[in-house]
Order: sequence, then structure tokens, then C-alpha cells
Amino acid sequence: MKRTITEENLLDLLLHGTAQDLQDTIDTIHPADILDLLHKHKEHAQSILNRLPDDILADIVEEEDDEDKYELLKRFSDSKQRHILDEMSSDEITDLMGELEEDEQADILKKMDSEDQEDVRKLMSFDAESAGGIMTTEFIRIFAKNTVKDTLQFLQKNTDEETTYYLYVVDREDVLKGVVSLRDIVTSSFDTPIMDIVNPNVKTVLYSDDQEEVAHRFEKYGFILMPVVDEQQHMLGVIEFDDIIDVIQEENTEDIHHLGGVNKEERVDSSVRESFSSRIPWLIVNLFTAVLAAAVVNMFEATIAQAVALATVMPIVTGMGGNAGTQTLTIVVRGLSLGELTKENAVEILLKEIGVGILSGIVIGIVVAFGAMLMESNPIFGLVTGAAMFLNMILANLAGYFIPVILEKLHVDPALASGVFVTTVTDVMGFFMFLGLATLVLPYII
Repeated sequence: MKRTITEENLLDLLLHGTAQDLQDTIDTIHPADILDLLHKHKEHAQSILNRLPDDILADIVEEEDDEDKYELLKRFSDSKQRHILDEMSSDEITDLMGELEEDEQADILKKMDSEDQEDVRKLMSFDAESAGGIMTTEFIRIFAKNTVKDTLQFLQKNTDEETTYYLYVVDREDVLKGVVSLRDIVTSSFDTPIMDIVNPNVKTVLYSDDQEEVAHRFEKYGFILMPVVDEQQHMLGVIEFDDIIDVIQEENTEDIHHLGGVNKEERVDSSVRESFSSRIPWLIVNLFTAVLAAAVVNMFEATIAQAVALATVMPIVTGMGGNAGTQTLTIVVRGLSLGELTKENAVEILLKEIGVGILSGIVIGIVVAFGAMLMESNPIFGLVTGAAMFLNMILANLAGYFIPVILEKLHVDPALASGVFVTTVTDVMGFFMFLGLATLVLPYII
């Protein structure tokens, strides 16, 4: 029966186990678990690292966050770094390079052999957030002229941890011809030409495709691997599912941060300076939008002076409008991000949001109107409050729909700026409608 190794046992093995025990067990331990131990027991980190083989060290470096990979690598001598880099995949080294200054990049490159240098430089030439920027060039080519027997013999000599369930078939010019599964290979007779069992209908991504679009394709088709090609269908590399998980996490984090007016690079452990620099720009923008709302209130200063109760109720009108707008905004931004909001269904979704705004406005408007009427013992005051709430709820849903759509058309990230504009619309128009209506019927509410 397989025994699960505990964290304590793993730490003891890594620190005190014999060389033979370590060799017998290390391949069964995920490098992410070892990395967790290094973070938890920093006082033992170097002792543990010194006992591990190069291939495991490479896996651990690959598991580390991109911004921390170089610091981990620098724990070793130049000679050791060369061996570790030799074991690392080209796409992981490229991710590492993306976090470094030019002199640090040069330091890494000089420790790599010429072939690996060429692969990394090629990957670095692509946009970091494109399909080419997240692909790996390490995959097994199966040539179209081969038979099943030729392919099996080739795999026996060249198979490694990069081998996957699906293999891609190319010609001598590296033009992609199709995909074949290992199951089809092992269940076919030796003399079967590979092209007889190849599926020529291969889903590919262009090297220039945005990583978010690539993630959508993985999600749509449920693939674990996808080939990257150029305009002439030359196969450049493959994108693996674990890289797409990172992309999805990165894109979701970016959207969440942008919706909150925070730089996508900020983390919970960021320094005071980094967090301040991340947040202050949008706080300043929010300040100016707040001043705009205050200017609208100031226009009705005389009205408020005669009916002080208006000042008590008006934040409810604008606050509820802001909440409704944020709900619509969240759905629309997510729909744009996932490609669910298209030209074909745009009008249908708009009408749905208008309907939601009307129904929400009616329900919330009645509740608020009744409460305002009881507070002031004045049905006209309640009617004005309810009407303003109804109108602002509809306007909020319209703003939550149109603002991100317009920003998308202008090639501005909807998640980045939509929240500020939606809040501005609901605040300014909420104050204007509520105080404007109150001014019209002022004799009846004072």
C-alpha cells in the first residue's frame, strides 16, 4: 500500500536521509511540496538545496514565482547554475528573463549552451502576453513520412517527461500536418503509414494571438495541449495546460485589481511605497469625480437649505444606483473578457439589463418611497424619492452596460476605468434627478 509522506517526514528526509533514501524517494515528491518546505523552513533551505540533484532543483526553480526565480537560482555557484538551467524548459527560463534587468539577462544567457540561448532569444522576441510568449519550443516532432514502427522506435529513444498523449505530425519544413494520439499509434500495425491515422483537423493558435484569447480556446475545446503556428502553418511550439492556468489566474487577478482601481502588480506583501504608487492615481481620479458630484449638490444648495431631510436621503439614491451599476458592470466586463458578449447578442443583453433595471427600480423605489414617506410623514417626499430611485436604477444599468462596451471599442481595458465612470454617472445623475425633482415640488415637501 502506498504511504503518504507527511511534511515532518519529508523535512527529515531532505535534511537527514541517506543519499540512497533520498534517491529512492525524491522522484515521488512533487517539487511544489519541496518549495513549500523551503519557504516555511528558511533556516534549513540552503542545506536542503545542497542535497538535491540538478533536475529536481530545476523543477523547484520552475515552481517558484517568476519574480523570485532568479533569487533562488543565485543561491548556487555559477557552475551549478549552468547545470540547473540546462535542465529547465525554455519557456520557464523566458519567464525568468522577463523579470530581470539587461545585465542579469546577459548573466543567465552566458551560462546556457548555444542551442538553448537561441530558443530563449526566440521566445523573448514574442510579446510576453501572446501565444508565442507563453509557448515552449520543447516538443517531439513526428515526421509525416514515417510508419508506426518508425515512430515507436523514435519514441523509445527520445521519450522524456515532455512526451504527451497527443503528438503532432510535421513535414520536413515543419509545416503542421495533423495530430495523432499514442493510443492510435500503439493499436495500429507496424507498417501503417502515420498519415493514415493522423487527424488533419488540428486546432491551432497563431503566435501573435493574445494569451487571453488562447485561454478561451483551451476552455472551449478542453485541450491539455495546443500547437502554436505562424501564418504559413509552420509549427513553432506548443502551449501546455499548466501555462494556461497561470494565464487565467493572471488575467482574473488583473481584472479584479483593475475593477478596484489597483495596479495589477500589487500583492498583499507589497511594500508601502509600491501599494501607495498603485492606488493613488485612481484615488485622485475618484477625488475629481467626487468634486463633480459635489458641484451638482451645490447647485441645489437653496433647495437643501429649505428641506434638510433631502440631505439625509440622497446618499441612499446614489448609493443604490452605484451598487446596481456595479452589478451590471461586473457581468458585462466578464462577458467581454470571456467573449460571451458579442455583436450577435449585444441588443438582447442590453434589453435584459434594461428590464432588470426597471424591475429593480420598481421594487427598490417602492421600498424607499414608503420609508421616506414614513420618515417625513409626507407622501410627496416619498414619491420624489421613489421616482428618483427608479430612474437612477435604470440609468445605472445602462451605464454599467454601455461604459465597458464603449471602452472596449476604444481599446481601453474595460475593467480598468469602467468602475470610476459608472460611479460618476450614478452619483452625478442621482443627485441631479433627486434634487431636481425635489426642487420642482419644493412647496409640497417643506
